[in-house]
Amino acid sequence: MAGHADRAARETRLRDALLAWLPSRLAPLGHSDFTLSDLTAPDAGYSGTTAFFTASWTDGSSGTVSRELVLRLQSDVHQVFVAPDALRQAEVMRRLGRHAGVRTPEIVATESDPAVLGAPFYLMDRVAGRVPSDVPSWHKRGWTTSLSAPERARLYDHALESLVAVHSIDDPGDLAYLRGPADPAGTTALERYLDGVVAWHAWCADDLAVGTELIRQALDLLVDSRPATAVEGVVWGDARVGNISFADDLSVAALFDWEGATTGPPDIDVGWWLMFERYLCEALGFTRQPGTPDDEGIIRRYEELGGKLSGDIGYYQLLAAVVLSLITNRLAALLIRDGLDAATAHSYPRTAVALIEDYLAAYRAHQRGSTIR
Repeated sequence: MAGHADRAARETRLRDALLAWLPSRLAPLGHSDFTLSDLTAPDAGYSGTTAFFTASWTDGSSGTVSRELVLRLQSDVHQVFVAPDALRQAEVMRRLGRHAGVRTPEIVATESDPAVLGAPFYLMDRVAGRVPSDVPSWHKRGWTTSLSAPERARLYDHALESLVAVHSIDDPGDLAYLRGPADPAGTTALERYLDGVVAWHAWCADDLAVGTELIRQALDLLVDSRPATAVEGVVWGDARVGNISFADDLSVAALFDWEGATTGPPDIDVGWWLMFERYLCEALGFTRQPGTPDDEGIIRRYEELGGKLSGDIGYYQLLAAVVLSLITNRLAALLIRDGLDAATAHSYPRTAVALIEDYLAAYRAHQRGSTIR
């Protein structure tokens, strides 16, 4: 009961602070009767607070106006994978949402002063749509299981079209923003991405309770066999079906979760997409439902829709599995800290590390085959 009471009190404080801060930034001059609904928040997430609410006011020319909003409040600590930066994520969505085929929620307001809500934050419009579930996996349960095979194929096509649209962005200013100020001369985007993974591995070393040695071996191999590619485009960083909101007609309503957005070869995103589908499906003992493509079908359709891969996708699938193993090990540590039993918490990194084993064996076999030829 104390936890529920603490959460309710915190949401009340957030609501009261927003009620003092928001009216002048959202409603026109001369408005009246500005109100906010209660905040509702999902239980999941370690990269910051998310809360949903409705703002309403009376406008002399329009009558009563309501706007459904989402609050994203930055975490005050480095939690799971990337250092939290709510304002950067808002700016990424603003920039990329200008491009054809890349639908991101509209950013309503941002605030850098932590005195307002305790940390930097942004507000965005709430998008009407449905998001496929991670837990339980959308391959097994949820609204996607009630779709027909043609409907699932259409949903998947729309998802891949959006991924191709992201990878088609070539605006120099947007790439420079994603690249950031730390851009060592003479390094490629892939080298910088790998440097980030190596640094992350060192940072979270104490939390690697599952697959410690295998993760290190795989990461060493990835660094040693790094492709010599200078390809650089937008990398979503968490490209997957579960980060897409779909409208009733199964078109894409919005793309979410841009915390890890950076630059690099598009293969980084495609490798992550393929790996995550296997993580939510075959790795859990499920089979893909009719209409949902397998790995080869995903790659084929991605390329048919205009996507271009730069190298051996097996390398990038292994890279994705290593990154997921780091994330899930760190997540397990946080879950155990918050009271979950260790066996359940460690099931997440165990599944990810099993994928490293599979991808590592396949990649080494491919390397041997290439050497023989």
